[in-house]
Amino acid sequence: MADILRQIETYKRKEIAEAKVRMPLHALERQIDEQSPARGFVRAIEAKLGANQFALIAEIKKASPSKGLIRADFEPVQIARQYEAAGATCLSVLTDRQFFQGSNDYLQQARAACGLPVIRKDFMVDPYQIAEAKALRADCVLLIVAALSPAQLSELAAYARSVNIDVLVEVHDEAELETALATGFDLIGINNRNLHTFETSLDTTYRLARLTPPGKLLVTESGINNAEDVRQMIDHGIYGFLIGETFMRAAHPGDKLRELFTAHV
Repeated sequence: MADILRQIETYKRKEIAEAKVRMPLHALERQIDEQSPARGFVRAIEAKLGANQFALIAEIKKASPSKGLIRADFEPVQIARQYEAAGATCLSVLTDRQFFQGSNDYLQQARAACGLPVIRKDFMVDPYQIAEAKALRADCVLLIVAALSPAQLSELAAYARSVNIDVLVEVHDEAELETALATGFDLIGINNRNLHTFETSLDTTYRLARLTPPGKLLVTESGINNAEDVRQMIDHGIYGFLIGETFMRAAHPGDKLRELFTAHV
């Protein structure tokens, strides 16, 4: 996995350099200054969790490096509308082209099709990408602790605050959780997938949740496949979810969402 992360970062640096030629950072920042206020991504999750209701970030994802093509019948607008109608709290949209067959256009299409806040799911390694996310009208960005040095994480966190975009900080283990907490952001995603073996274990969320101070907003990621998995999480006091592949493999993603969460509304 470390090799994959390095490959991704190398590609991202090239991609960013090319993007800066087409649209310099100062031009992006001018676009940001002219925008209307963002939809509150963290605020939407906080409202749900504060009421002991499930908060679901429903993901729009076409493919992944480990699983290949996940959904051939891929219509971001229809999927976004299904998710909203089925009760999702927020959307997550993959924008990485090289490794996930994503697109910035998918994010813009999905956000325009519904009223939900949207996170740009990508590998952030440069402040430029955060400005780009803001210019795309994303309401939140993902910072993956495993993919960043402490200095990079601090730089990106500071820039996100400066442009007033919400942040989801993703962790996989105790050391990463400690680093994430030091950023001061409240929304923490616990990824149940082991970066070395790619196996998933819901125990990762249970374990790290016990180490997380009160007041943080926890979201469990990966390995939520059925209603029983949801029930077990709720039994452990976890009401925040980010789910993608389970929905994307279903004939009707909105119906699959209802199947997993109807009993917990």
